[in-house]
Amino acid sequence: MPSDGRCWETLRALRNTSKGRLRYDREWLLRYEDVLEECMSLPKLSSYSGWVVDHILPNTSGHTQESAPSSDNSPSSGSASGLYQSSLLKSPVRSSPQSPSPSTPNGTQSTHESPFTEPIAPQSSRAIKVEGCIRMYELAHRMRGTEGLRQWQEEQERKVRALSEMASEQLKRFDELKELKLHKEFQDLQEVMEKSTREALGHQEKLKEEHRHRAKILNLKLREAEQQRVKQAEQEQLRKEEGQVRLRSLYSLQEEVLQLNQQLDASSQHKELLSVDLAAFQTRGNQLCGLISSIIRTTLESGYPTAENQAEAERALQEMRDLLSDLEQEITRASQVKKKHEEEARVKRQESQVQQGPGPPTQTSAPSPSPVGTQNEDLQVKVQDSTMQWYQQLQDASAKCVLAFEDLTSSKDSQTKKIKMDLQKAATIPVSQISTIAGSKLKEIFDKIHSLLSGKPVQSGGRSVSVTLNPQGLDFVQYKLAEKFVKQGEEEVASHHEAAFPIAVVASGIWMLHPKVGDLILAHLHKKCPYSVPFYPAFKEGMALEDYQRMLGYQVTDSKVEQQDNFLKRMSGMIRLYAAIIQLQWPYGNRQEAHPHGLNHGWRWLAQVLNMEPLSDVTATLLFDFLEVCGNALMKQYQVQFWKMILLIKEDYFPRIEAITSSGQMGSFIRLKQFLEKCLQRREIPVPRGFLTTSFWRS
Repeated sequence: MPSDGRCWETLRALRNTSKGRLRYDREWLLRYEDVLEECMSLPKLSSYSGWVVDHILPNTSGHTQESAPSSDNSPSSGSASGLYQSSLLKSPVRSSPQSPSPSTPNGTQSTHESPFTEPIAPQSSRAIKVEGCIRMYELAHRMRGTEGLRQWQEEQERKVRALSEMASEQLKRFDELKELKLHKEFQDLQEVMEKSTREALGHQEKLKEEHRHRAKILNLKLREAEQQRVKQAEQEQLRKEEGQVRLRSLYSLQEEVLQLNQQLDASSQHKELLSVDLAAFQTRGNQLCGLISSIIRTTLESGYPTAENQAEAERALQEMRDLLSDLEQEITRASQVKKKHEEEARVKRQESQVQQGPGPPTQTSAPSPSPVGTQNEDLQVKVQDSTMQWYQQLQDASAKCVLAFEDLTSSKDSQTKKIKMDLQKAATIPVSQISTIAGSKLKEIFDKIHSLLSGKPVQSGGRSVSVTLNPQGLDFVQYKLAEKFVKQGEEEVASHHEAAFPIAVVASGIWMLHPKVGDLILAHLHKKCPYSVPFYPAFKEGMALEDYQRMLGYQVTDSKVEQQDNFLKRMSGMIRLYAAIIQLQWPYGNRQEAHPHGLNHGWRWLAQVLNMEPLSDVTATLLFDFLEVCGNALMKQYQVQFWKMILLIKEDYFPRIEAITSSGQMGSFIRLKQFLEKCLQRREIPVPRGFLTTSFWRS
């Protein structure tokens, strides 16, 4: 429209003017706060008001008095005049350099001097009006500024409230959007979970179907395996029955061979008659017995005997029969020759008697000795002299060892006592820790004891201990170590028979490396269990009964002797430990080196026990414990000779034990008798329970 064009032209013209080009500061309120303060401050009179009141009003008072004469006495005018005067006195007035100082009408100097340096010319009423207008304008301007500021503040408050409401609404919308988003995410997640659940259920159903299918296949396989197992079990049972029949046959053959071998041994009484070597027959008989024993042992280790084993044993039996038959023929031939010679000698004697005449009768033959091991033969009561000498030497060595460390044990010095206690703990605690947990643990204990005896420092109770801490430390440790080994047999082995083997193998290994410890072990063992010598102490005249009971191995406390069951339990534990020591060697040592106290000492002990009169309840108990632990090793070592000794125990020694055993003490005798009868029936001594196998040393 034309009018709109003219408006824009007018605006552009105004913009090009000098006032249109002025820049207006919108932030003037922040920079010029003092302007607002002047507008908001209370109105004040001008600095000229005091001068006007003092100079202008007195000049015009004449005119005012004419029009209003009674106004002089007005208190209000006086008060107003006083107010103006006080205001003038307090307000500063600009000085005029050309104004003279005022004087009184009589021409004298006024006592009240003006603060101005020069008198100021009085102003007209127009100036006063102008000044009043100025003040009114200032008041109006100030009021307009205050009203504008109030309106601006109200406007700002309205804007703030509007912004706050808008922000609140926006926050509500944001919360609604967030809640909507969360609800949507929850729905999505729920849908995903439902989908995964459906998939999992489907997968589970599939797995169930596969499982049912596999179960059917496995059931079929199990039925087939069960049928095969039953078939194999039947075959194994049949083979086992056949093997047992063959094994019983082998035992019968072995029994017959042993009996024939005994007949060969019984033929030794005709040794003087025979011109052939009887030892060759006996040697061959022993070889045949050993052959059958090895066949039985081999078959037991591998399973059951085969037909070839039985045939080989039958051939050995037939050879034994032929051997005995040949020997009997030789004996018959020799007897006939002897009778012929005796007849010829008798005829010659008769002829000589006829020629010489009658004479005193002569004894032609001596009575033959009774067979060994019969009831008519008396056994020994005391041990052999050589064994007693050996026993006494061990006790003397133990006593010398005690004297060697007497200063260490009797010392009152606290440091020496501490060393003694540390050494004793280092020697005894490892022995107490011996068990069948693992072979590696047993090796650690052995190495610790060996290091201690070798003078190396070992850890005990958190401290380093060595026998070099005291000159008598080695003797003390050796004595305490041997004492602890025997004490373990007396207590631990007596309660748990399987513990004999780990203790014995460590003691055997230490014995091999440190022979003095072995001698001290024997000395302690013989002192606590004299039957391990074997030695049966005799009661001497003048000896106290308690001392004699201690010599027999009983524990006497406050004149009270321990119960027989406890005594036999302790003796059994120590004999079991001894029987385990003589058959075990330390597996990590030199296998070529001979055992310092091997199976030959066990054979000697068994032979000496059987050569001595039995003791009631004691001999049967110790024989059972010894044979149960060491019988298998002796059987493998001595074979036929061992079985001969077992037969001797059964046939000759059992009656002696039974004769001295009361009815209340038959338990140990019956246990021994049943054990040996079972072994003879099976022709084998079983491996003792708890024996350390090769797999133990790999653990």
